[in-house]
Amino acid sequence: MKSKYLIIALGLIIIITMLVIIFMPVLTAGLTAGLTTGSASVFSGDFRFITMPLLIFLGLFLVCICVFFCLNYRLLSLLEREDWPALAYYLEHKIYVKGRFYNRYIRILTSSYFVISDYQSVLKLESKVQLAKPSLISGNVLIFGTARIFSGKYAESAAFFKMQFDKCKPKDKQWVRWFYGFSQLLAGNFNMAESEFASLAVSSSDALITGLSAYFLCSSLEKKSLNPDKCLHTSDNGRNRVIKSLKTSDGWMKETQKMGTDIHIAIIKKYLDEAGRWLFSGA
Repeated sequence: MKSKYLIIALGLIIIITMLVIIFMPVLTAGLTAGLTTGSASVFSGDFRFITMPLLIFLGLFLVCICVFFCLNYRLLSLLEREDWPALAYYLEHKIYVKGRFYNRYIRILTSSYFVISDYQSVLKLESKVQLAKPSLISGNVLIFGTARIFSGKYAESAAFFKMQFDKCKPKDKQWVRWFYGFSQLLAGNFNMAESEFASLAVSSSDALITGLSAYFLCSSLEKKSLNPDKCLHTSDNGRNRVIKSLKTSDGWMKETQKMGTDIHIAIIKKYLDEAGRWLFSGA
């Protein structure tokens, strides 16, 4: 178990540091040998005044690390083994039986469900969280919303994202709007999807959102649009904004990799790759 060896190594470093500090007076005995008794006493007192708080801090830090490792040993071991069904079972017991509705448990459990494609369990978890701790819904709106998309509940997904416009975190708002448009596209509501993507293509401050919106306007919505020329013009506008901002396809890849650990990014990776090729195909 890699985390075990990491904790042991860190613990040894802290212990060695503490021992060095403790025996520092012995190591510096030669330097203080020429000082008068009073000066040596002052030096010794000043040294203890400086080192004691540091020793106490290091000791407490070591205790906290050990306690954290002991309390999370099972969780860490399952994560390292990537045993997603066992991890899901373990966290279900923590959340459903013991009532520990912690944000980190929720995020890890939903990640496990996504890996094993158990989207219905994500929605079941959402209903439990809604009753126990509603604030966690708005904090994880992108996770619960995308589970609806993968469950094929496109209209329900669009309604969910729309309801969360004013509740989600500010940093998630543009992505919530994008997934709302994406849900409308999948549900066959092309005019509503076009309206949302067109707005994001020309106004979003996020290059990925701008690029994805422009891509879908060109690849999926132009043929369905009531005004295809305007749709294509807006798509080109968004495309030029991304090219101006990121310059090359490498810039697009770096932006994608920067957010690659987020679940909502990982599940649309296919579209990000397609959009990247489209955006810079003629650049």
